[in-house]
Amino acid sequence: MTATVAVFGGGVGGLTAAHELGERGFSVDVFERRPIVAAGGKARSIRVPGSAVGDRKPLPGEHGFRFFPGFYQHIPDTMERIPIEGQNKSVVDNLVTATKGLFAGERIAITIPGSFPDTIDEIKSSLFGAIAASQVGVDPEELRFFIERLLVLLTMCPKRRFKELETKSWFEFVDADGRSNAYKKYLADGMTRRCVAARADEMSARTCGVILLQLLGCFEPGMHLDRLLNAPTNDAWIDPWVAHSQSLGVRFHGEQELTGFECHGGRITGATVQGPDGPAQITADYYVAALPVDRMAPLVTDAMRAAAPSLEGMQELMDDVRWMNGIQFFLDRPLPIVKGHIVYPDGPFSLTSVSQAQFWADVDLSGYGDGTVKDVLSVDISDWETPGVLFNKRAMDLTPKEIEQEVIEQLSRALNRDGEVGFPTDAIRHVFLDDDIVSPNPPGQPLVNLEPLLINKVNAWELRPPAVTGMENFFLAADYVQTNTDLATMEGANEAARRAVNGILEVERSRGGMTDQDDCRVFELREPAVFRPFKNLDDSLLDSNIEHLSEFLPAGFASAMLGFADVDGLAKLVDVKVLADLFPFHF
Repeated sequence: MTATVAVFGGGVGGLTAAHELGERGFSVDVFERRPIVAAGGKARSIRVPGSAVGDRKPLPGEHGFRFFPGFYQHIPDTMERIPIEGQNKSVVDNLVTATKGLFAGERIAITIPGSFPDTIDEIKSSLFGAIAASQVGVDPEELRFFIERLLVLLTMCPKRRFKELETKSWFEFVDADGRSNAYKKYLADGMTRRCVAARADEMSARTCGVILLQLLGCFEPGMHLDRLLNAPTNDAWIDPWVAHSQSLGVRFHGEQELTGFECHGGRITGATVQGPDGPAQITADYYVAALPVDRMAPLVTDAMRAAAPSLEGMQELMDDVRWMNGIQFFLDRPLPIVKGHIVYPDGPFSLTSVSQAQFWADVDLSGYGDGTVKDVLSVDISDWETPGVLFNKRAMDLTPKEIEQEVIEQLSRALNRDGEVGFPTDAIRHVFLDDDIVSPNPPGQPLVNLEPLLINKVNAWELRPPAVTGMENFFLAADYVQTNTDLATMEGANEAARRAVNGILEVERSRGGMTDQDDCRVFELREPAVFRPFKNLDDSLLDSNIEHLSEFLPAGFASAMLGFADVDGLAKLVDVKVLADLFPFHF
């Protein structure tokens, strides 16, 4: 008899679980609180209400633009298995490489390469070299120190990272408090605040450091920092994904919101969903919750926590959320600016933007809205709590119109420089603010965000439950689960879903079923093999209660390490006999 699985949530986690289960012959039902045409969760594009004129399509809004970093492995692997109807292609072919990026501010305009450097010399002269040369105030000595901090990470074994860095913030690890404002803005805080809505003074040094290494990608020559889709997200990815899953037998049920679980005898015995026709009871052999933590945590009952103690930390984890939402400016002329993402380090709202039309080569924008749109400047607002420049209020305390005005002003200050107009406000035809931002009730209170983003914090790892919860028929497929990615991203949600499906397969095998089904592949984060000898050495040092190698080397050890950046040189550097000569009191 075919095992049945109920998946709750139609975002990336839920779609991944349904896809993987469907490929393996399970009977799968997906329950999503939105209509299925709006599937995709935080990754979805949004049909702007009331924007279509005549027989044109509604304008394509977004919860936030899609960013596919080069270090993603799970998402591209899934995309390769989603065919494009009528074409000998898969959805992964809809990814387009960004060739440049830009730091744009009132004092700076730094262009960075879109592809990763091929050599260590190029690493030193690319992003960090650009920052140092731009005269933004990052002292060369500070730059050297920051690179050394990255090298400490690269040479630290995983066990030490968990032991020493999970309890420390990224700010502490890179010694930001004792350094210049430019160091804090461009090196310590810039990447975290604008990419994942996290604050460097709160974020775990382990997670922040590892992800920063992944983003820099110095270990993978030829990789690209930044990729985007070649059309609105649902057109290019989500809709084909739903269609392919349906072809595998997956059934989708829209406008069905999960409202509770029944748990008896250490198992989930049923679930309740609320739809237009009232509540309905759902029963299945297995249950997969793919809801965000702020929606899932309130549904966890005492009986569920007793059956699966791993769920205990979710209530505390749900408080670790922050806002990161999009606003789109639909323009009557092309506005490419740079073929990639733009970071605005001087703006209080921590904005990031991308001009979409240059990536949408086969999309005829005249078929959207009123036919006058030629480009879409898609902007993410990552800081909703710092007062803006026009109204001196937090974004969450403004009206939607005031948010629009604030963002326009901050973009204009950064892009309209030296007499050149980089952002012509007269080109704006329509503005759309993410519809997850809703008016407060009662009026006068801050705005409400229906889909905040989980942020990483110090000591949060132990609060995160595993995908395999401990109840043999209940699993989690969401971005707050313990994963290698350890960050609220599409990649993390996809990885969590794969782990959940593997958990179901393990139970099935123990019962004598699905014996010929392979596990979903779970990828490890990639780091440069050239540093593996250092990690092996550090593992031995840790087992002997000895500090990391960097504690014994003088300032400037980074240059020494970079000088040994070949296998033979590293072998000599980490040879225990050599270390015994250097540090006889430890060996």
